[in-house]
Amino acid sequence: QERIYCIQWSKRDAPRDVFYTEFRDEDAIREQKVESYVRQHLTRWQADGLVPDMRIESGKKTDEPIRTRGWTHWHQLFPPRHLLYWALIRQHAERLPSEFDKAAFLTIATNALDRSSKLGQWRVGFGGRLGVAPSSDRVEHVFYNQALNVFSNYGVRLFSALAPVLREIPGAAPVHAISKVVTHAAAAITEANDIYITDPPYADAVAYEEITEFFIAWLRKNPPAPFSDWTWDSRRDLAVKGSGDDFRREMVRAYSAMTQHMPDNGLQIVMFTHQDGGVWADMANIFWGAGLKVTAAWYIATETSSALKKGGYVQGTVILVLRKRMGAEATYTNEVVEEIRQEVARQIETLTGLNQSTRAGRDENLFNDADLQMAGFAAALRVLTHYTHIDGQDMTREALRPRVSGETTLAERIIDHAVQIANEYLVPEGLDAKDWDRLNGSERFYLRMLDVEEAGGKKLDSYQNFAKAFKVRDFAPMMASQKPNDARLKSALELKKGELSGSELGTSTLRAILFALYELQTEVEPDDVMSHLRDMVPGYMRKRDLVSALARYLALKLAKLRPPEAEAARVLTGLVKNEKVGG
Repeated sequence: QERIYCIQWSKRDAPRDVFYTEFRDEDAIREQKVESYVRQHLTRWQADGLVPDMRIESGKKTDEPIRTRGWTHWHQLFPPRHLLYWALIRQHAERLPSEFDKAAFLTIATNALDRSSKLGQWRVGFGGRLGVAPSSDRVEHVFYNQALNVFSNYGVRLFSALAPVLREIPGAAPVHAISKVVTHAAAAITEANDIYITDPPYADAVAYEEITEFFIAWLRKNPPAPFSDWTWDSRRDLAVKGSGDDFRREMVRAYSAMTQHMPDNGLQIVMFTHQDGGVWADMANIFWGAGLKVTAAWYIATETSSALKKGGYVQGTVILVLRKRMGAEATYTNEVVEEIRQEVARQIETLTGLNQSTRAGRDENLFNDADLQMAGFAAALRVLTHYTHIDGQDMTREALRPRVSGETTLAERIIDHAVQIANEYLVPEGLDAKDWDRLNGSERFYLRMLDVEEAGGKKLDSYQNFAKAFKVRDFAPMMASQKPNDARLKSALELKKGELSGSELGTSTLRAILFALYELQTEVEPDDVMSHLRDMVPGYMRKRDLVSALARYLALKLAKLRPPEAEAARVLTGLVKNEKVGG
């Protein structure tokens, strides 16, 4: 029941000059010709391994096309035009002079597969604005995220749009040494190595074993000689899944096997990205159980900025360096907490320094709040895993102990504390550290979340995490919305006069400023606004510079969110700056 409703054309002499037509009779004739040809040849193509004949196996990600479209086989994810293209591409590959050429070509071709299929979202263009160039409508590639997304409408690229991808020559990095490629479970390793590099599963964050079947379906029949002895199966049964005892036990088995098969001066590199403190606590337990300790943690920016990545999404990956834990070291909770505080401070200062040094020419920071919080996790692991005993507790034995439902482990408590420490160091851009130090927890919460909102963040989890970090017992009176994915602070107009009485924010300098912004927007005379402000801020003259700094900050952060309130903040800044002092 699908139908073509529009065709995008480009001019031969000006490819960027595009226009659109409705689906006409002559277009229908061309499509019918393609559909008829594919219908006649599909069975033979599948028998020859040119087109997939593999069923879609049910799974966390693969259920989406089955449930929403009724597609049961992988070839059904592709329109007739792309089935025809790929049958011809595979036939071309078969005629290449050597098996190596065939393998190289098909490896490159998988990049074009990512730009095929009915999972190619039709991305609506952008008209442009000051400082941002316009963009035309286009067909998105399949794996712009790690899922099999099904859309109500999709775009089909012509071969002229796929051909440049097929012609791309990938960069080469020759290995001038004896090399061997073996595929097996990590726990089944039998050969000793000096260095191991792993990118472990993130508690089911990405179902790699399922989404790779998108490519396996095309390549498994008649693979070229270099790949002929490969097991063309996603091996779902070998995937380490979950985040509970089974997940931890299987991960300990894998890392223990690698630890046992490396020398005492060997090392392991682990790439890890996750925003859940519980998962990081699991990783601490896994390293403890495997006899490893974290000796260094490097934070690497790996993601490009886009509208999809704004808000609470991390922009990087933590690179952990692990070595064998030799001997036994003991400590106590109060000592390890102070050690973690120092390590987190060092990590945050490093990343914020990188933000400042790379801002030139960028619209936003290299690392955002989510990145800095994750750096706190990594810093905690570096300290924790050096010790075999904490408060007399054998952490290796503790790591392997089955968990009781609802139990909070020592590692979880300490890592949660590390994130709170990280959040305390997050001075919003636009405020000086000396002014930040003069604020109470509720003021910090409001100003930090305003910074998050200005960056596009709307997740309630962020508000809850920062409330915990700044020790705000009840942040609900400050919230206009507590929807999970559409949370928002109250504006000055929404706070009005009578709210927050008795709370920490209710008697603060920031609350007095927000009330002044409320009055300015309701056309109270400026002299009266300043009189009320002085009355509401005890020791006003000592705090006048802080009032001015906070008003400037509000003007900066509210410019896009609430322009009238930002204008009121600019007016207030001027009133404070120009008021007569003394005499």
